[in-house]
Amino acid sequence: MTLNEAPSGRVFLFLQGPHGPFFDALAKMLRTAGATVLRVGFNAGDRAFWFHKDSYIPYRGTLAEWPDTLDTLLAEHGVTDIVLYGDTRPIHARATEAARARGLTLHVFEEGYLRPWWVTYERGGSNGHSRLMEMPVAHMQAALVQSDAEAPPPPSHWGDMRQHLFYGALYHWFVMFWNRRYRNFQPHRDLPVSREFHLYLKRLLMMPLHWLQRRQATRNIRNGGFPYHLVLLQLEHDSSFQNHSPFASMTEFLDRVFEGFAHGAPRHHHLVIKAHPLENYRVPLRREIRQLAKRYGLTDRIHYVPGGKLAQLLDDARSAVTVNSTAGQQALWRGIPLRVFGAAVYAKPEFVSTQPISAFFAAPDRPDSRAYRDYRHYLLETSQIPGGFYSRRGRRQLLRRVVDMVLSHEDPYQALTSGKAAARQHLQVVT
Repeated sequence: MTLNEAPSGRVFLFLQGPHGPFFDALAKMLRTAGATVLRVGFNAGDRAFWFHKDSYIPYRGTLAEWPDTLDTLLAEHGVTDIVLYGDTRPIHARATEAARARGLTLHVFEEGYLRPWWVTYERGGSNGHSRLMEMPVAHMQAALVQSDAEAPPPPSHWGDMRQHLFYGALYHWFVMFWNRRYRNFQPHRDLPVSREFHLYLKRLLMMPLHWLQRRQATRNIRNGGFPYHLVLLQLEHDSSFQNHSPFASMTEFLDRVFEGFAHGAPRHHHLVIKAHPLENYRVPLRREIRQLAKRYGLTDRIHYVPGGKLAQLLDDARSAVTVNSTAGQQALWRGIPLRVFGAAVYAKPEFVSTQPISAFFAAPDRPDSRAYRDYRHYLLETSQIPGGFYSRRGRRQLLRRVVDMVLSHEDPYQALTSGKAAARQHLQVVT
């Protein structure tokens, strides 16, 4: 399909999306292009951010009844495409199976693999289910022959964490207080909705205090004069950690890291634990870290930083360790040795260490920076789209490119190989 052809006969079924109005804005553009768009809502939060009431289909059944209902919807409406955010929550996992069985196109949105300045758009699956998992770097390098452009720098700021937290809190507020018509709704996480709302609100209100704590901790590390290794934490309830890692909890991961550091790192080296920017402390991280430090005799060599940006900490880090956080790519971009424990789209042998953790802390293997830059360039030419889900400016920028990609008959990776990838925008560089 060329971009000036109307997508006649295309019927898009939207399921759950990122908090906020992005899915509604995307659907509006698809309708303008000539497609039919429907939305299944599973709770009052889904309904609140969908503004085209005639296309909204409330689902009030149980999770067990969902597969049969989905099959009926797909058949009755002649659905050709399914659009969703993340592919591991139970309702989306069933939709993924149905799309494959029926030969439908599955459009998967996710937070950017190169976040925070890009978002991810793929077909068929994301993260551990992405086509990137089985794609060798040599294949990517060959595909880049189609592009002679330099990899773009990060664009200007799309917004900040406040919009993300605001929409998360507002979504859970609707679910908590307006969900009477969706009594069978079950969250895909194991936490009550009221607790989710409380944690989002608390995180939003605590941002000034966390900023002060983070600033002091970062200053102490930068002024300490000691070599250090960086541990990049992620949210324990995040789908990448839950579905694509060997650990049952973040504490289990930290225990493995602390043990390896105690046995392998030089005694004058320190370990810096960097929390995820959206960490809401449903797990008592500080207490767990203190106990582990005491167990392994590391109390004076452990530093905890509550969220924030990575740049200042990465500038002087000797190495980085993570389960499968996308933040690992910021380490690779700087040529910092990286050890990964879980399945990750960037865990390629060219630039991610496979050493035992104690050996890694003793003398980490350096990444092949040229190979990583080719990998990064490939992502920016394909599945990484400039913009964001949460700020108004980020959404505008994202829609300028992603609508045509959704309407295309080729996925982002095929489009680059065939020479039909959408032209990149010229982006303002961060200063």
